[in-house]
Amino acid sequence: MNHATTKSQLRTQMRATRKASVAALPDAVRSLVFSRPPAPILERIAHDAVIGLYRASSSEAPAERYAQFFLESGHAVALPRLLAEDDAMRFAAHTDPLGGSDLEQGPHGLMQPGADAEDMVPDVLFVPLLAFDEDGGRLGQGGGYYDRWCAAHPNALRIGLAWDAQKIDQVPMEPHDMRLNLIVTPTRVYEAAA
Repeated sequence: MNHATTKSQLRTQMRATRKASVAALPDAVRSLVFSRPPAPILERIAHDAVIGLYRASSSEAPAERYAQFFLESGHAVALPRLLAEDDAMRFAAHTDPLGGSDLEQGPHGLMQPGADAEDMVPDVLFVPLLAFDEDGGRLGQGGGYYDRWCAAHPNALRIGLAWDAQKIDQVPMEPHDMRLNLIVTPTRVYEAAA
C-alpha cells in the first residue's frame, strides 16, 4: 500500500473521528475551547507578527476567537484566499472574525477575504488538520495548499489547531509534507522536536 492510499483511507477515518468527537461535546464546552491562545503559544509570537488563521468548517477546531484575540491585541490578521480551484493559496487581511462581514464565498465553498482585501504574508500560521502526531506530522484535506505555502515561507511559525481525538501515533509523511512546529488541543500544547 502506498502513502497516497494510506493517506486517503486515513482522511476518511479521521473526518469521521473528528465529526463524532465534536458532536459529543456539550455546547457549553464547544463555545469555551480555543477562546484564547495558551501562554506557551503567545510567548513565541512577536508583538508585531502578522497572524494567519482560517475559517473553520463545522467540525474543525474553531479559530475565530483566536482571530478576535489577536486583532484586539494589535496584530494584523489574515485568512487564506484562493483565486481559482487549482491556484496557490495566498493570505489577505481579515477584520471581522466574529461577524465575517469582510468575507465572500470562494473556491470549494470556503468563505475568504474579498478581492479588495490587502494581501499579507503571515509570520505565524494557525492551520486546520484532520490528524496530527507528536512529531509535528499533519494530515490535511489533501489539496496541498498549506504545504505549498509553508514550503514557500519556511520561516513562518506553523501551529496546528486540533481536537484531542485527532492525535494519532504517526502521520504518513511524504517529502513535500511540511511539519508543524506546535499543535494546540483543548487539553495540551505539543511542541515538535524539529
